[in-house]
Amino acid sequence: MSSNGSSAAYAPRRAKRGAAQAEQRTVVAARPERGHEVHLIPARGPKLEKHLLEAGQLDALALPVGDDGVVIGTDQASRPAVISLFKPRAVDAALVGGAYMAQLIALRATATGARVVVETARPQLWAPLAQNAGGGQQVIAVVPVRRVGNLGATPASPVLLLRDCGARPPRSAAPKTPWMTTLTLLPFLDPTFAGHLISSDYVAMQQISPQEAELAARLFRLSAQDVAALPTLLPELALWTARHGRQYVYTAPTHDESALLGAPRRMD
Repeated sequence: MSSNGSSAAYAPRRAKRGAAQAEQRTVVAARPERGHEVHLIPARGPKLEKHLLEAGQLDALALPVGDDGVVIGTDQASRPAVISLFKPRAVDAALVGGAYMAQLIALRATATGARVVVETARPQLWAPLAQNAGGGQQVIAVVPVRRVGNLGATPASPVLLLRDCGARPPRSAAPKTPWMTTLTLLPFLDPTFAGHLISSDYVAMQQISPQEAELAARLFRLSAQDVAALPTLLPELALWTARHGRQYVYTAPTHDESALLGAPRRMD
């Protein structure tokens, strides 16, 4: 339940003695008669006066609990699309797309309490995000290529290593440990990196060329409809594949994310 800055919408207040006329107020929940109080449950919220709920109304207060993880967008039924990036083992993921989508995922990973380390040869691209994310706390660090050591990932402090090292990234120098996810950003789908993609836990593909779509179809057993759709995807859309299936995800930025990153785009 939320407040609109006043408790008047939840319970009435008595007019002061001697007042000429009682102030008109909207009453949503008034005090019941003494004989009915046994059927009601008192509740109190932040800065709210005491009010009462019917016992049967408690079901309306239940919160749906689903998979935990990072919300990467919404699926085709407009439901939240959530992936478990951090697990008691090392996780490998790849994004064939633009830095904008990678930065959005990085921001949402920090919102779950994760630390983000960006290994990149383009520090000027990532520096604004590292400086402005976290509300004054450094939650995103930018380091040069192959200068990443042991990141000390733990269940209480998982780590996302985001590798922005080109279409043919060198082997990572960071040891892969539990509660650490390595997300490799690829500007396009290079056949020489296909073996890494096949063994990855997650692979996301934004708009790619028809030739890349044909290669992706062979790697991930995509349908003819997927091959036709991939070259025409909007910047907010990506096809996510995993060992258990695939799904199109619409990743629209929130107002705060747009203020930090700008409008969605495929090209850097």
